[in-house]
Amino acid sequence: MTTYYDDRSVRVTATALRVDDQSYPLAELTLVWHRRGSRSWRVLAGRGAIGAALAGPLVAALLGIALAVWLHRSLTVTIAIVGASVLIGLAVGPLADVLFEHLDRSYVRGSRELEMWATWRGQPVRLLHTGDALRFGQIYRAVQRAMERVPAQNVIGSSGSRPSPRSRP
Repeated sequence: MTTYYDDRSVRVTATALRVDDQSYPLAELTLVWHRRGSRSWRVLAGRGAIGAALAGPLVAALLGIALAVWLHRSLTVTIAIVGASVLIGLAVGPLADVLFEHLDRSYVRGSRELEMWATWRGQPVRLLHTGDALRFGQIYRAVQRAMERVPAQNVIGSSGSRPSPRSRP
């Protein structure tokens, strides 16, 4: 038996889709579609916080340099303030790598809740609900591939009123 996707809670095979403890034979699924929820403000706020964390040391360095010039102190004090400001600005380098990694992961996971629905035994059933866009796309594509092997009565489509095959959610 061919397995198209398998993780701790979802398994897509050539004959069935298992989500948690519920199993849905593919032959009984007559229509599969997805829905995108609204944007998560928590995710967007997290991305903004990462941007602020990246900009913080640079802004502090620029303010320190401006302060050193504005104070008109001795050359030694001015050099000390500018040097400290530059060191603060350089501190963003190692921090930036970590923050950009978190930012990349944030975009991979997505900022919307995603749901996969199907008509099963004549009733609409929500098969999957997740905020992880990468995982959702992998599962949705696995269901598409598995459904292509099932007789033609089954259709997988988009969130619109008329289902149509899609390569991505």
